[in-house]
Amino acid sequence: MNILVTGGAGFIGSHIVDDLVQAGHRVHILDNLSTGFKVNVNTGAVFHLGDLLEVGLSAVFEAARPEVVIHHAAQVDVQTSLANPLLDAKINILGTIALLEQCREYGVRKLIYASSAAVYGTPQYLSVDEAHPVKPLSFYGISKHTPEHYIESFASLYDMDYTILRYANVYGIRQDPKGEGGVVAVFVDKLLEGKQPVIYGDGEQTRDFIYVKDIVSANRAALSKGSHGIYNISCNEQTSVNDLLRVMCSICGSSFNPSYGPARTGDIVHSRLDNRAALHALGWSPVFTLKDGLAATFAYYKTQYQVG
Repeated sequence: MNILVTGGAGFIGSHIVDDLVQAGHRVHILDNLSTGFKVNVNTGAVFHLGDLLEVGLSAVFEAARPEVVIHHAAQVDVQTSLANPLLDAKINILGTIALLEQCREYGVRKLIYASSAAVYGTPQYLSVDEAHPVKPLSFYGISKHTPEHYIESFASLYDMDYTILRYANVYGIRQDPKGEGGVVAVFVDKLLEGKQPVIYGDGEQTRDFIYVKDIVSANRAALSKGSHGIYNISCNEQTSVNDLLRVMCSICGSSFNPSYGPARTGDIVHSRLDNRAALHALGWSPVFTLKDGLAATFAYYKTQYQVG
């Protein structure tokens, strides 16, 4: 199968590319390397350096002739969206529309879109299922939700299939702690450097953490399942930031000694996503426990620090 992965040099996208190449698919990557890295690019894939809003996007589709597009190119940082909402909307909303136009032009069979738990805003109940009201707190949540409507409309108008995956808090190998990295990547970096981790707020806020390889298997399942559906991809578990750091300290043999800063604007207090719809429609379920995923992440980064 011919597959185009946008953001395929990034944290999640590169893992998906690796899996697709290993499965024997013909994979093309589109990435502008603004947050991705060339070192992440699988040598078995065709790499196109470019942007969703550039004129050359049609040339990428001409070369790739994709049957399926997996869309991960995005601005993914809440704080960046608050500081620069125009940039956030340009990348996430207009970029997706430009991609959809090419999907229509080249007769793409299916689009798999990486959405986010941020679309829900403050949970009215836990676990948050797909029927939960959508009321984003941040511009990032808005810019991830808006493309969902465009995807649904394009699919209806132009006979295109789609699956929308709303991710919980993804962590794992290749997440960049220096850029837009999540809390796990930042904590790993601090602990391996022997520095004091900073927790924003009191640390009792909870998140639903999911290992990147479980995200990969959800995308693999969506290649053939989940038609015209929206699914939470999560572990359906709550872990406080304090408890997260305690587990990480235990794995790497460090003492639990964080400093605390003010809570961040646009962050919710508690989150847990119900994943039962994905289990039913995609035949998917997470495999990695939090402890196992964190251990694998630490093992990888320890080798990187030793090399460095």
